[in-house]
Amino acid sequence: MTQVITCINCPVGCRMTVLLSDDGEFLSVTGNTCPRGASYARQECTLPKRVITAVIPVEGSRTPLSVKTSCPIPKAMIYQIMGKLSTLHLHTPVTSGQVVVRDILQTGADIIATRSIP
Repeated sequence: MTQVITCINCPVGCRMTVLLSDDGEFLSVTGNTCPRGASYARQECTLPKRVITAVIPVEGSRTPLSVKTSCPIPKAMIYQIMGKLSTLHLHTPVTSGQVVVRDILQTGADIIATRSIP
């Protein structure tokens, strides 16, 4: 099986062709101009991950709190994590860099505040 993807690791945006076995195992990649492209292709075609960014309402503030995951999480879990974030009830004050949720849904990723709300 073949997949054509565009690398997003740098502005070059290499178009890469990834060869996968019938059971989805990574076999090879062509079209990348650096090793980071090959690494990205392997991950994107076998277990895609994303950093999630979101906003959460905070009691005591009209401005919502922007948050992000501390590391990429499996793409297949985005909706579950967003559902969990929608149930949070935060209160002021919140400090930029503060961990809002530790190890969300056992992914190893923390939810981190990206701004302060006094």
